[in-house]
Amino acid sequence: MSGLLDGAPRVITAGAALLEEALRAQAVETVPVAWRPPLPGTAGALDRVLADPRRAEANALAVRRLTTAHPQLVAVRRASEVLPERTFLHAGPPITWERASGPMRGALIGAMLLEGHADTPEQAEERIGTLTLEPCHHHRTVGPMAGLVTPSMWLFEVVDAEHGGTAYCSLNEGLGKVLRYGAYGPEVLERLRWMDAVLGPALAAALARTGPIDLRALIAQALQMGDELHNRNRAATSLLLRELAPAIVEAAPEHAAEVLRFVNGNDHFFLNAGMAAGKVCTDAARDIPGSSLVVAMARNGTDFGVQVSGLGGRWFTGPAGVPDGLYLGAYGPADANPDIGDSTITETSGLGGFAMAAAPAIVRFVGGEVADAINATRSMYEITLAEHPAYQIPGLGFRGTPVGIDVTLVARTGILPVVNTGIAGRVAGTGQVGAGLVEPPVEAFTAALSALAENAVIP
Repeated sequence: MSGLLDGAPRVITAGAALLEEALRAQAVETVPVAWRPPLPGTAGALDRVLADPRRAEANALAVRRLTTAHPQLVAVRRASEVLPERTFLHAGPPITWERASGPMRGALIGAMLLEGHADTPEQAEERIGTLTLEPCHHHRTVGPMAGLVTPSMWLFEVVDAEHGGTAYCSLNEGLGKVLRYGAYGPEVLERLRWMDAVLGPALAAALARTGPIDLRALIAQALQMGDELHNRNRAATSLLLRELAPAIVEAAPEHAAEVLRFVNGNDHFFLNAGMAAGKVCTDAARDIPGSSLVVAMARNGTDFGVQVSGLGGRWFTGPAGVPDGLYLGAYGPADANPDIGDSTITETSGLGGFAMAAAPAIVRFVGGEVADAINATRSMYEITLAEHPAYQIPGLGFRGTPVGIDVTLVARTGILPVVNTGIAGRVAGTGQVGAGLVEPPVEAFTAALSALAENAVIP
């Protein structure tokens, strides 16, 4: 004890900053420790989950499978080949028409008109009950925003060359008034019919010529070029187009110009292929008993839901929040719908908001300053189990992106995943009104933690 008094004291401080500030004012050297109490009401559940002897090994396996997954784009296929008849898929956890938000209702109406199940929007609303509505995630699929996938649509097919999984995502329609934002006017349906008749077949024929395209390598390169792969896909789209362009010209010469022009005019075209890549990677980490790793985050415009590796296909939900960001034209927060879409699969797989430090220009789209993007990524290392070995951030000394959200770390720190997202208009048919950042509801993570505690093995 006498050694403590021989020199100048160094004091470790934790919790409130008041003590540290008072010591520094007296020229006392301090060692601040970033500590927060766990989320209210979670202490008991945390104790049980952390005491589960399966947890460390289960999480190590889940992270290993997630980070070694090797997504490859192998084909473009009609959804009718992989979907049950008269089944419509939507984004997020399960939802009914009665609880659906404006954008989801608008997209469902548009899909009914597209598939010929109705002739008018009013008729579509009356007949929606004749169809089966299921989440995309229940069919190895993801969809941006409203996420509607119907039998006539074409899908990217992505396989995991390491673990053998398969995942799908629709083709990107472009910006403005589009079905995924709940618009269903004549121009929306006309574009979708062109995608069915021209774009889908041309891409399918081109991929048959190129063979598999390594999406893991493409994503890694796009991160080096300033994308974060959720709301900024400019580099990734250019890289994909470079891979496909010669084959498109050879496979569909009569439509090559219009197909290339369409892809070139849509910086988000890669997003959907990247989402399928994220889905096949996170699916590789599913169904590992005892694992507290998050394998899905998704929103349907009403609810925000998460799924956890050790809890099978169960959804844990809370109310979807309204994003805080930049708005287009005269739109403002009053025009915004709560968060919607499966595109949070990018954050779940270590991209999007988790990789914002790689894409400083993203702040011009979602708001904030460059420092905010860097700080967002840094904070995500606090709630993840690993750094991705392939997805690296130049501005952080080529540190791997934070990956592998752990429910227990969310509860212990109170830090929620960072999500950057587009903002849909709350009124059906409006389309996109902006883009920004949104926080998931804490209830989804605490509910998942409680379920893990109920299933914990206590020695």
